[in-house]
This record gives sequence, structure tokens and C-alpha cells, in this order.
Amino acid sequence: MAARKPTGNFDLENSLSHLLRRAQQFAYDQFVQQMGSSAITPRQFIVLFAVDEEEGLSQTDLVNRTGIDRSTLADMISRMIKNGLLARKRTAEDARANSVRLTAAGRRALKSAMPKAIAAEKALLDVLPKTLQGDLLKGLTHLNAAIEDMKTEDAAPKKTVKRTPAKKKPAKKPAAKKAPATRRKKS
Repeated sequence: MAARKPTGNFDLENSLSHLLRRAQQFAYDQFVQQMGSSAITPRQFIVLFAVDEEEGLSQTDLVNRTGIDRSTLADMISRMIKNGLLARKRTAEDARANSVRLTAAGRRALKSAMPKAIAAEKALLDVLPKTLQGDLLKGLTHLNAAIEDMKTEDAAPKKTVKRTPAKKKPAKKPAAKKAPATRRKKS
């Protein structure tokens, strides 16, 4: 194996973003392995679970609850409706918003997937010693809470400094027009 070249201050083996991506890939692989022939993806499972927990959530609420971006979630919900897992209707409160609910097929799919999702979570945590599992979950919970707080602060309307309107200066009186000087005839 070739020696690593020094790369300044960045270290791939200690890069949080890189390590999180690798761990996420392992988690995804565990989920797919446990699901077997089921066509439910990890994100679809999360959507089904969130809707089951709180029937009638709006798509905006689902974005906030799942962390899936708005356009991806809209596409997912459309596909899940087409596959008979979800149903959507306009909310009474806001005719522009859609509420989402599980269909009977969606409820069956979630019930079938639940033990497999739990087994995937267990397989992921079992990679670590029991003494580190709680710390990992606690650290990731804090990280995600801080990220959500940051997003909320960024989305909040910025405080604007109220400026008092400048006092208007009294309008200048137009200067009196001078009558054109008449020339005297020289005699």
C-alpha cells in the first residue's frame, strides 16, 4: 500500500462528512439486505412511518418531520400514491396544501417492513460496542438538533432596523420671477 501524501489540514480518515457518508451507506446496505425482495426504500419507510404516526400531515410537515427535501418528497409521494401506498387530499385549512394518509396497502407494507427495519437498525448498532452505542445516538441527536435550529434561524425573517422617516424640509418657495429689465433708450 502506498504511503499517504500529506494534504494540509484535511484528513479523510477523520473527516466527519466522509465518515457520516460511509456510515450512511452501510446503514442503507443493511436496510436493503433486511428488506430482501420488498420494494420499499429506507426513505419510503420513513415516510410511511411518519404518516402512520400522525395521519393527515401536510407535505410541508412531512418535509420537516423526515428531513427529505421538498422536491424529492413530492416525487416520492407521487410514486407512492401511484403504487397504492399513500393517498393525498387538499386540507380544509389551506386549499393549496395536501394532507397525506396511508392506504390499506400502505399500512400492510409498513407492518411487513417494521421488523426488518428494526433488524437493520440493530445490525447497524451491533457493529459498535454497547458502551459506544448510546454515545453515538446522543451525539447524532445533538448534531441534528443543532442543524434544525440553524435552519430555523436562517428561515426566520431577518429583523430590519426601523428607520424613522426623515423630516421633510419645508419646500422652498419659488423665487419671485424678476421682471425682465427694460432697456432705456439712450437719448
